[in-house]
Formats: sequence, structure tokens, C-alpha cells
Amino acid sequence: MTLKNALPYLPFALAALLAANPSFSQDRIYRCGNEYTNNVSTAKARDCKLVEGGNITVIEGPRGAPAASRVVTAPQAGQRVEANDQRARDNEARSILESELKKAEARRAEIAREYNGGEPERRGDEARNYQKYLDRTAELKASLARVDSDIAGIRRELGRVVPAASK
Repeated sequence: MTLKNALPYLPFALAALLAANPSFSQDRIYRCGNEYTNNVSTAKARDCKLVEGGNITVIEGPRGAPAASRVVTAPQAGQRVEANDQRARDNEARSILESELKKAEARRAEIAREYNGGEPERRGDEARNYQKYLDRTAELKASLARVDSDIAGIRRELGRVVPAASK
């Protein structure tokens, strides 16, 4: 067999050679809670479980201060939320939705002003290229429709949130 004929089989030969040599194989990995180790004595001392199958990628965080995280516990099935907590959540949801509605309405007014009832003002680069003007007009119309549907969705959500007066 010539070298030219053997070239297609070279990757398979290398893979077989690497698999046969245990020094190239990956060590056993153990999981100890949320930590992973390949140290057998540590794994036995901490009663860790052997991880089988698949590759494991562990990304360590910064070595300094632990990452600040806000832990929010959701109520379990059958568990009740206190009335004050629920009222606070409803108020927060309502205020977020109202601010989003204001932003969407402002965005709609801006787009409607530019759209100008289907006849937006032509820009300098659109004087020679009428298709560019038509494309921008169609894009403005689509944006207007998208913002209208966003506003309708936000209003639906506002209707689902308990009104502030009935609390």
C-alpha cells in the first residue's frame, strides 16, 4: 500500500492508537455535589459519585468574592403566598407593564409620525432610487403593525393583573 492510498485511513489509525494507549485517555471524573474532581482519594473521602459517559466542561468563576445572586424561592404546589407579598408582586408587575405600555405608545407615535399615513418624506438617497423609498415605507408599515400588536398584548396583560383599586 502506498502512502497516497493510506492517507484516507490515517485518522482512523491515529484514533485507534490513542484509544489503545491508556496514558492518553481521560481520567475518571467524580462528582461531589456541585464540584467535580479526578482525585480518587478526595472522591473516596467525600463519598463522591463516578460520572460515566459524555464529556464534562467545568467553567470556574472568579477567585475573588462570590457572585452576588438574588435567591427567589417560588412557592411550592399547595403553598400559599402571603397577601402582602402577592400585593407587592402585583403592584410591581402593574408598574412594569404600565411603563412598557408608555414606551410602546411613544415608539408608535414616533413611527406613525415618520410613516405619515403611508407617504413618508423622501430622503436624499431615495431621490434616485424609488425602490429604496418603497422598501422603507413597507418597513415602516410593518413596524407600525408590530408596535400595535405589542401595545395590544401589553393591554391584555394589564387586564390580567389585579387592578390597583381593588386591592
